[in-house]
Amino acid sequence: MEFNGVYHQASDNYCYPLNEDELIINLKTGYDVKEVNIILGDPFAAGILGGGESWNGNKEPIIFKKKLKNQIWWTTTVKPEYKRLKYYFELFTEDEHWFYFEDGFVSGEQMELEGRSRQCFVFPWMNPCDIPVTPKWVNETVWYQIFPDRFCNGDHSIDPENVVPWRNHGKVKNEECFGGDLAGIIQKLDYLKDLGITGLYLTPINESPSNHKYDTTDYTKIDPNFGDEETFQKLVSEAHARGMRVMLDGVFNHCGYYFAPWQDVLKKGPESEYYDWFMINEWPLDFKGGAAKKKQFYTFAFFDNMPKLNTSNPKVRKYFIDICANWVENYKIDGLRLDVANEVSHLFCKELHLRLKQINPDIYILGEIWHNALPWLRGDEFDAVMNYPLGESIKDFWIDKSLTNQDFEYTINRCYTSYMQQTNDVLFNLLDSHDTKRLRSDVKNLDEYFAQLAVLFAMPGSPCIYYGTEIAMEGSFDPDCRRCMPWDEIEAGKYKERIEMVSKLIHLRASEPLLKSRNFHFPDDFSDHPRVIQFRKMGWVDTYVEVIINCSGEDVEVPKDGEILFERHCIDSTLLQNGILIRRISR
Repeated sequence: MEFNGVYHQASDNYCYPLNEDELIINLKTGYDVKEVNIILGDPFAAGILGGGESWNGNKEPIIFKKKLKNQIWWTTTVKPEYKRLKYYFELFTEDEHWFYFEDGFVSGEQMELEGRSRQCFVFPWMNPCDIPVTPKWVNETVWYQIFPDRFCNGDHSIDPENVVPWRNHGKVKNEECFGGDLAGIIQKLDYLKDLGITGLYLTPINESPSNHKYDTTDYTKIDPNFGDEETFQKLVSEAHARGMRVMLDGVFNHCGYYFAPWQDVLKKGPESEYYDWFMINEWPLDFKGGAAKKKQFYTFAFFDNMPKLNTSNPKVRKYFIDICANWVENYKIDGLRLDVANEVSHLFCKELHLRLKQINPDIYILGEIWHNALPWLRGDEFDAVMNYPLGESIKDFWIDKSLTNQDFEYTINRCYTSYMQQTNDVLFNLLDSHDTKRLRSDVKNLDEYFAQLAVLFAMPGSPCIYYGTEIAMEGSFDPDCRRCMPWDEIEAGKYKERIEMVSKLIHLRASEPLLKSRNFHFPDDFSDHPRVIQFRKMGWVDTYVEVIINCSGEDVEVPKDGEILFERHCIDSTLLQNGILIRRISR
């Protein structure tokens, strides 16, 4: 047996409570393992531990599994009668039989030895307050990310002094301000509602000298070029009236150059009461040649004008958590996204979670983390993270034509075995953002463009599109991905067909419960067509939604079956060209 391919731990995404009654248990093995049983029972079923008891659990088969590139992910759900569990595994290959315990592998012969220790896996107790609980409404939400300065200018009276004329096309620069504001977003809420959007994610709106606002000057104020507190409260109220949630962007890893405590430090040095609010290694700072690169102080990346905040400092934590509490209480926001979340202290995130959930247990706390984020997703910090690994996995399949549908299956399964199921339900799924090249600039073929969006809207989690995605807006890397929304052309009907296509996918996501389901698997009906993606979103009894996407360049025959929910380039329901087929099938 491939012993190195087998792994389990009685914690994190391998063993966790889904709710107060159900415990999820997952095991990785190599492909040589053909059958797995779990032997389980209450730890005290045979008496008090260490009392000479002879413990024997009940045997149950593990039948559900997902394929990873080099391993199999076996999964089962159990209901411990007394909220605790002791267990081990029985593994079968074609010609071997082993038992897997916390301390390793035991043969059948060794299992018969009297007195031999068995160090079983143990989940001690399913404490309700330790069970990760995520807000259910997020799974129902389709997000729309807005970069306010480039979305819509609704109030010219508050335009910045250096405002430049709105530009429907062409590259943009970091130093350019176009005058987009909160009033402009309010004006377009009906457009977004018609599109099917039910959640707005706004990049920072607090006072800042830049157009992107990630260099915050004052966290207590709305930037005057965006509006004021009353305008934002109106935006939230109007959005709520249309069934839309609102999520703000919080920048707590670093601040802007003009943040008052930082200015106090620059003026007074070590004598400033705010000196330990920042991470300063050497004083005075020599900004010539880059103080951050000389390691005199820490910053966001190596930008000297974005000093890093010391979230290990209790005063810093209290200051910014109070800020967030005010946003929830005063503005009634529904979600908070943390910028550069993996560099903020875990203690800050835990205290923030506790405070905000006390105010609104249903608030959505999202972290910007681009890599595996399990340490932040154990139920006491973030509800979810931005699911960049999923987006990159989807795009890679179209970029790398050597990848097969089996490779696609492996990489999607990897994304959804990394976390707990309740986390998967609310992962923030996206294909592009203000930090990346726009999808359209990577995907020149519209068939491929809509195909990737179809995958996005069929995945577990909470999908988000970046403003302009519905018209296939182009844009290269930052700052070019932050172009102005071409409202004149949109209102003239230039992008009508594209908007309708995206709107159909959004409304289908909203109306078909199975598309939001966490349960999916990949059949192998198209094993002879390696560039045809097929997966099924499973429901109860015998109903499922099937997604088939042909990326092969050749027409593919599909069985005429079920109710068609969405199609693109499917002829008579039986011949799929380079396109999409989504259907509901009942057996």
